[in-house]
Amino acid sequence: MSSSVASFGKHASTAEEEAYLHIQRALRLGRYKPGERLIPEDIAAEIGMSRMPVREAFRRLASEGLVVLRPNRGCIVAGLTVDELYEIFEMRSVLEGLAVRLAIPRIDEEELEELDRLLERMERAGNSGGSDWVARHQEFHGRICALSRRPKLIHQISALHAVIEPYMRIWFDYVEKPVSAREEHAAVIAALRSGDARHAELVMQDHILGTAPMLAEFVTPSR
Repeated sequence: MSSSVASFGKHASTAEEEAYLHIQRALRLGRYKPGERLIPEDIAAEIGMSRMPVREAFRRLASEGLVVLRPNRGCIVAGLTVDELYEIFEMRSVLEGLAVRLAIPRIDEEELEELDRLLERMERAGNSGGSDWVARHQEFHGRICALSRRPKLIHQISALHAVIEPYMRIWFDYVEKPVSAREEHAAVIAALRSGDARHAELVMQDHILGTAPMLAEFVTPSR
């Protein structure tokens, strides 16, 4: 399984899956903006397939909250209100806290060293000023979640990351580097190293909830 939460270790095995992954990536990277209408014919031509797999992908993306299907308007890119943003981070805190608790029995020195390496990559990306920090950040969280070995749980976390990724990228564009990001993620690693599942769960929950206020100011009304 991939260590990245966002990618979730998926491979396009069908036309629908290929269309889904293509559109999801474009949404995560902010290529489509909230309120924008997605034209199935255009996307199908871009990928090189018929409209039907694209329409099926729309339904799947709608179930994950990334798009909204509206009568007479078709598929519209979803946007978040401030309340919805906070709700997503509340959900993430619970689910990723659970993932940490389940991961604790599988945390060994090798895994801790890998998390240290991922944190170093995140730090280098932040210092370079590129938006690659967001991908490295998801890679770090994804590595921990993967250790829970709960595919449905990881899938739910993946969907939540996909919804907020465009806002993470906007946020990163407006800051030199995330404040205290290294210290917070180092604290997560230290909590995992302690072997105390409840403590590690709480540290992860606090870390996630603390990010929401920083992103909230970059949320603009989309409805």
